[in-house]
Amino acid sequence: MSQSKPSFPVHYWIAALLLFSMATIAFINVVSRYIFHFSFAATEEITINMFVWLTVVGSGIAFERGAHLGMVTLFNFFPKRMKKAVIVLTAVLMAALFAVVNVFMIRTIYDDLVLFHATSGALGIPIWVYYAGVPVLSMFVFRGIYRDAAAKLTTLDKEGNR
Repeated sequence: MSQSKPSFPVHYWIAALLLFSMATIAFINVVSRYIFHFSFAATEEITINMFVWLTVVGSGIAFERGAHLGMVTLFNFFPKRMKKAVIVLTAVLMAALFAVVNVFMIRTIYDDLVLFHATSGALGIPIWVYYAGVPVLSMFVFRGIYRDAAAKLTTLDKEGNR
């Protein structure tokens, strides 16, 4: 019988790649400053936008792991039905928050594509390219919120059957 390797989800790879890229870019820029006395202006632009993307992906990972902030002490005093309602309400509110963020980001992308045609200062890349990462990577946030809520509801059901 062959053992299956533990799966490493795609959003973990994305987070690792973003973090590795940011560290590499920053390292190259520091070495360049000390050896050549020259700094790459584009590195700041790239790393800042990668940091935003990493934050979105990291939020999805945190939600999936149940690592977001919660009022566990108060929650533990609730009866089972109320706990279920709170879990669902919390998931809906978290998803609504990210939906609002995405709506505003999509409107900003639309405005930039249609009206402003803004480009980044260092590389001349259209700004909407950087903005597009937020709604695209938010799928991991919504997935994490769903998985966290589903896991908590399943755990709650199993505790009730004991």
